[in-house]
Amino acid sequence: MFGEESRSGNKQFLFRRIAWRIQANAEGDLSERAKQRALEIARDADLRIRPPATFEVGTVHAKGKSDGSKPVATMPRNGAILTRRYGDRQIVVKVLAKGFEYQGRPYRSLSAIAREITGTRWNGLVFFGLKERGNE
Repeated sequence: MFGEESRSGNKQFLFRRIAWRIQANAEGDLSERAKQRALEIARDADLRIRPPATFEVGTVHAKGKSDGSKPVATMPRNGAILTRRYGDRQIVVKVLAKGFEYQGRPYRSLSAIAREITGTRWNGLVFFGLKERGNE
């Protein structure tokens, strides 16, 4: 659709980007002035689209406590153990190569595990203390 490889693997972002392109093709694109201003803003942003290839963390616990050897991060490595106290239960989740394991069952996301535990929708990173609510 864009003639280039995406820099993001986020499904929702890609969906919105493709929808925007379809609409722009049908209704008309941004003005040159708007495009130039967007490029200026993007150049000034200090953002990382993907984590570096050397990204690693140690065992991460809820509410920002780590094993002390590595900083807490939002993307724990394969084999890491996430823990959280919820009510009177101790929640333990193992990070797998593709997904997570909770109570011997595989899950695709931390959000699915949080929903299983609480019965309500949660951002999995927020639920396990890997990200503060409202921080992107």
